Amino acid sequence: MARSQIVILEALLKLRQVCCDLRLAGQAPTEGSASGKLDSLMDMLERLLSEGRRVLLFSQFTSMLALIERELQARQVRYALLTGATRDRSAPVKAFQQGELPVFLISLKAGGVGLNLTAADTVIHYDPWWNPAAEQQATDRAYRIGQNKPVFVYKLITRGTVEEKIAQLQREKAALAAGVLEGGQAGEWRWQAEDIEALFGV
Repeated sequence: MARSQIVILEALLKLRQVCCDLRLAGQAPTEGSASGKLDSLMDMLERLLSEGRRVLLFSQFTSMLALIERELQARQVRYALLTGATRDRSAPVKAFQQGELPVFLISLKAGGVGLNLTAADTVIHYDPWWNPAAEQQATDRAYRIGQNKPVFVYKLITRGTVEEKIAQLQREKAALAAGVLEGGQAGEWRWQAEDIEALFGV
């Protein structure tokens, strides 16, 4: 079981990428959309922005943020972007905080700490990390000192997929689920046969 850990993690990564968008896994559909989740997100953003919402949108995958960028550009929606490759972190933060841009795309790792984004009233986790602590740290960017309005938090989960199964596993075995998706080191958590069956079973 221990020798299979890397293979299992790689398989889980691919399955999670497929939940986000087929193109993340190197697949291009011959017809139709590459992502029902992305389509749903765009519908959701259209509704939220029409209500005047200010949105923080988190994803673990910077390649997914690039696909979301493309969709926002096609719809002429202005946005800020913050990833690990962003050199000047203050510029997008200032633009969002001052109300110049309604949407802020943030990679989960880059946005986990050190940001004060109280202009936001909506947080969307496109591909939840399933580690409650890491996810909460990202959500807390909107809950800093100076926040004076309710903040709505949404998690987009693809029904009937490994995302649902990991969510269930997290509720049952929080420590294992955190280790699975953060690449826990050997000894931090142990695979059980029933865990693998729960994740990969039909």
